[in-house]
Amino acid sequence: MTPHLLARDARRIERYAAMADTARFLHPVQQALLHRRGWLKMLAPRASGGAELPLPEAVRLEEAVAAIDGSMGWVLTLCAGAGWFAGFLPPALACDIIGGKRVCLGGSGAPTGYAEQEGDGEAAGFRITGRWDYASGAPMATHFTLNAVLRANGQPLLDERGAPRICAFLVPAGQVQIVPSWGSIGMRASASHSYRIDGAWVSEQYGFAIHPDAATADGPLYRFPFYSLAYVTLAANIAGMAGHFVRLAEPCMRRRRHAAKDLPLLEVPEVAALLRDKESALAAARKHFYAVLDRSWAQVVGGTPLDADAMHAVQASSLALVAASRAAVDELYPYCGLYAAHEDSTINRVWRDFHTASQHSLLLP
Repeated sequence: MTPHLLARDARRIERYAAMADTARFLHPVQQALLHRRGWLKMLAPRASGGAELPLPEAVRLEEAVAAIDGSMGWVLTLCAGAGWFAGFLPPALACDIIGGKRVCLGGSGAPTGYAEQEGDGEAAGFRITGRWDYASGAPMATHFTLNAVLRANGQPLLDERGAPRICAFLVPAGQVQIVPSWGSIGMRASASHSYRIDGAWVSEQYGFAIHPDAATADGPLYRFPFYSLAYVTLAANIAGMAGHFVRLAEPCMRRRRHAAKDLPLLEVPEVAALLRDKESALAAARKHFYAVLDRSWAQVVGGTPLDADAMHAVQASSLALVAASRAAVDELYPYCGLYAAHEDSTINRVWRDFHTASQHSLLLP
């Protein structure tokens, strides 16, 4: 277990996971733990009040939490990831936000709204309108991040290639309306609802670009490419849930009797070999994944940006870990019996969470 996840914290997460699933949002004890440990700020700049953890440490923590409760791991990952954007905001604004009480940033990446330019000089800003989906942790968010198409005089602004210009923005929750829309079979407690904004005005300092050259905070964390960070954090969540499923599958297989011999199913050589094979394959993929992550992080810390080959290696190792996770869950599930299909069982909740989280568009095979 990663040193950042204390045994007593793990017990608290586990104790309230089923209740959170039923309530369709994280239990107050789980929410309090996220704030008390500072995990939602763990990728925010140290200069603005965040922890600025080394990326490999943060990813291992996210996996460890997801291995107990997939929804909590997902909210931690997505909201801490939104907190990472503070490294691209004006430093004074980042300090005001990250230093706030019980701050939590949520959001969505799809550019499904627009930002109309208004004013100039000190009065320059944008009026934002649109609807965005899948904001994990939405009920506890104090700020929302989003991407929007830039417009002036009602017309989209175009880049040098003639495509609409897109900019990222941060909007305080008071200007945002949550639209309850999250009705998935799994990840229920992630409360990944939609949200809408109707003509909210923000000053231009609330707009930002997500690129190493646009970082306003020093440190290697903000020189690590965004999509590489997204791949490793999401893949770690999937691996955590898969590992949880495999651990729960073994006792299910032991309890289930083999019809022909009246023996525990796990004593059937072919089934025992399948379990060992999936455990081994998942462990090997996980080992490779962290080797690539640690190597790429060391490269960025050393001052060398990740080139296309290095970024591809990060993506490939992440998707290989997801593939090994899918194989383990899908091939072991049929041997777990009807207990695993019971909605109130822990293994069913983990199965539902896994198959919901793994639908993320970045994780397609």
